[in-house]
Amino acid sequence: MKAVVRVESWPIRGGFRIARGGRAAAEVVVVELHDEGSWGRGECVPYARYGESVDSVVALIEASSAELDAVDAFAGVQSMPAGAARNALDCALWDLEAKQSGRPAWAVAGLPSAPAPTHTMRTVSVGSASEMKEAAARFGTAATIKVKVDGGSDLGRIAAVHEAAPGAKLIVDANEAWSIEQTQAWLPELGRLGVAVLEQPLHADDDAALEDIEHVIPICADESFHDRSSFPNVENRYDMINVKLDKTGGLTEALACTAEAKQRGLPIMVGCMVSTSLAVEPALLLAADAAYVDLDGPLLLERDRDGALHDEAAGLLRASPSIWGGG
Repeated sequence: MKAVVRVESWPIRGGFRIARGGRAAAEVVVVELHDEGSWGRGECVPYARYGESVDSVVALIEASSAELDAVDAFAGVQSMPAGAARNALDCALWDLEAKQSGRPAWAVAGLPSAPAPTHTMRTVSVGSASEMKEAAARFGTAATIKVKVDGGSDLGRIAAVHEAAPGAKLIVDANEAWSIEQTQAWLPELGRLGVAVLEQPLHADDDAALEDIEHVIPICADESFHDRSSFPNVENRYDMINVKLDKTGGLTEALACTAEAKQRGLPIMVGCMVSTSLAVEPALLLAADAAYVDLDGPLLLERDRDGALHDEAAGLLRASPSIWGGG
């Protein structure tokens, strides 16, 4: 089995900003696995928050793929640490398996049907209240909007988005930027501003404090949840988990996380990094089991991959077997 790895940069429409800073482009790593005349590909987004860089992820993919045994490739990949590098290889193996078996990836995964067209929530990145209000207004009748905040004048920002889209459920994502004092003070205010979920208010190292406060709205774990090993820590602190393939280390572990969350009665949000449709296509296999779908990464780009079938204006995601997972 031969691996071809490349780095790509995809411009983001208008840029994108969260609590940790902003960027103008999505830097993604793509791997193609070639085996006996077939090939499969996967995409990942290295994330500095988890100690990853483009260079470190490329190096790990190259080192790990050189040791893959085609007969037991999935097991070899699962021995890697969870993260972006494993995600790219795991998803490439799923794509390769689909092509070699002549069955679509959803059938290989044992799912009952192909992913249905799915509406994703839309994202308003951090800015001034007026900028965020204008951004929210462009989403028209979106049912759910994610509001990125940074611990600054966040109630004003949330209120501005709610005013622009009064019918939308708001998911407020602090990306670990709030203190426990802010969380306690602001939580009671969020419901009247249309907020349905608060996502990762505290740093993952400090989130034990969430066990001692009243959750007047559900609180979702993102940076605090990576893979199945995270369940013991999040179960008494959060009401929901955000499953992202770049955290779980691929579709294989993400499917296992989704199954275990269902057993534990813990709802999931399926999320993504800012990426192209190649990274989001595998995540669509989780959408049917998700309480919230946050897969608008490709819709934030100036352009997407050839063959993408999404409707950006409507926020509607449609699976494209020509991009990934077609048998």
